Amino acid sequence: MAVADPDPVPALNNVPSFAEAVRVWVRIAALSFGGPAGQIAVMHRILVAEKKWIGEERFLHALNFCMLLPGPEAQQLATYIGWLLHKTKGGLVAGTLFILPGLVAIMVLSWLYVLWGGTGPIAALFFGLKAAVLAIVFQSVFRIGGRALGNPARRATAAAAFLALFLFQTPFPIVVLGAGLVGYAASHRGRSAFVTSGHGEAGGSIVSDAQSALGVAIPAHAAPHRAWAIRIGAILLILWLTPLLLLFLLAPDSVFTHIAGFFSRMAVVTFGGAYAVLAYVAQAAVENYGWLRPGEMLDGLGLAETTPGPLIMVTQFVGFLGAYRDPGDLSPLLAATLGGLLTTWVTFTPCFLWIFLGAPYVERLRANRALAGAMAAITAAVVGVILNLACWFALHYLFGQSTQRSFGPIRFDLPVWSSIDPLALLLSIAALAAMFRFRAGLLPVLGACAAAGLILRHYFGS
Repeated sequence: MAVADPDPVPALNNVPSFAEAVRVWVRIAALSFGGPAGQIAVMHRILVAEKKWIGEERFLHALNFCMLLPGPEAQQLATYIGWLLHKTKGGLVAGTLFILPGLVAIMVLSWLYVLWGGTGPIAALFFGLKAAVLAIVFQSVFRIGGRALGNPARRATAAAAFLALFLFQTPFPIVVLGAGLVGYAASHRGRSAFVTSGHGEAGGSIVSDAQSALGVAIPAHAAPHRAWAIRIGAILLILWLTPLLLLFLLAPDSVFTHIAGFFSRMAVVTFGGAYAVLAYVAQAAVENYGWLRPGEMLDGLGLAETTPGPLIMVTQFVGFLGAYRDPGDLSPLLAATLGGLLTTWVTFTPCFLWIFLGAPYVERLRANRALAGAMAAITAAVVGVILNLACWFALHYLFGQSTQRSFGPIRFDLPVWSSIDPLALLLSIAALAAMFRFRAGLLPVLGACAAAGLILRHYFGS
C-alpha cells in the first residue's frame, strides 16, 4: 500500500539527491558503533560538519524532540532527518538502514552463540566482554549524571529512582511515569529545577541553518498535514499490531505471543535510552519469563556493543533465546530466528510511527515548558535506573551466588562474598581504569577485554 506524501516540497538547489542520501545513510549505518552517544556524534560529523545538509540548530532541535520519545533516539534521529530531506521515503530508508547492519550481525552472532557459545574459547571471549560491558554501563552513569544532575532536585530524583528499583522492585514504567509527572508538575508551577537547555551530545563544528542545504525555511512537507498523518499512522499501526493480534487470537499461550506482547509494551515506555530500559528488559526476561539467565543478558549486551546499530538491538538476542528454549512444534533454530525477527519488528515499527506523527508538531512541542521539565526529570531518573542496572550486572558477573533479604516491602539481593570470582574482579578493575583513568575508547576496551578473557581462562581455567 503506497503512502502519498503531503503537499510536495519545493525543490531546493542544494538538497542532495535521494540516491546520494542513501549512500550516506549506508555509511552512517556501517559506522554506528558506541551506543547512542557515538551514533549521534557520527551523524553530526557527517550530516552537519561534513555534508552540511542540516544546520546545528535544526540538528539539536530534532535531537531534543527524539529525546522526548520512547525508543532509541539515534535511530529516530536518523528517521527524522531522512524525512526532512526526502519526505516519507527518506525517513523509511534512513531509519531502516540504521537498523539493518545490527539486525544481521546480532542474528548471525546469536546462531553462533547457541551452537558454540558453551565451548571454551567462545565462553572465554564472553567472559572478557562482560567486564568491558560492566565498565561501559558505569561510565554511562557518570556521563549522563554529569549533565543531568545539576541541582539537588535532579539528584534527589535520581536517588529516588535507584531506591525504588533496588529496594522496592518498582516496575520500570512506574518509575519513568512518576519522574515525568514530578517534572511536569514542578515546571507547570514555574519551578526551574527541571528546566533543561537542550541536549549536549552533538558537539563538533558549528554549521548554521542558513549555511546548510536545507536552509532556514521549513520544507512544505514538514508542516502538519492531517490526511497524510491519518494514512501513514493507520498503515504503521496495522503493520505493528497485526502480528500481535493474530498471535493472541491463534496462539495465546505461545512464546511468540509473549514476546510480541512484552516488546510491544516496551516500545511505548523505553524513555531514557537503551541502558535505562535494559534493567526493565533484564528483570522481565530473566525473572518473569525465564527466557535467559543473568549472565546471558550480559553476553547479549556485549554482542550489541560490538556490532553497528542501536544498542537496543540486544532485545533481538533476548527474543532469539526465548524462542530457542520454547520452540513448540518448530525446530529450535527456526523458532529462535522467528522470535528474534518478531522482537525487532515490534520494537522498531513504533519508532517510525512516533516520528511521522510527531515531527510536524515538533516546534509546538519544544515550546512547552512543562513537557520539557518532564523530560528533564525523566533524564535525571534514568541515572538512577542505569546505576541499578550496573549493580545488577556487577552482582551476577562478579559473584557466583547471591541471597535475597527482605524487610517488609523492602527486598534486595546481597552477594555471597565467598563466591567472588577473582579473575572477573581483576578484569573489571582493569576495564574501569582503562575507561575512567586513561579514557580508552569503547571498541579498544571491548577488544582488549575479550583477548584478556581468552588468556586468563586459558591459564587459570574457569
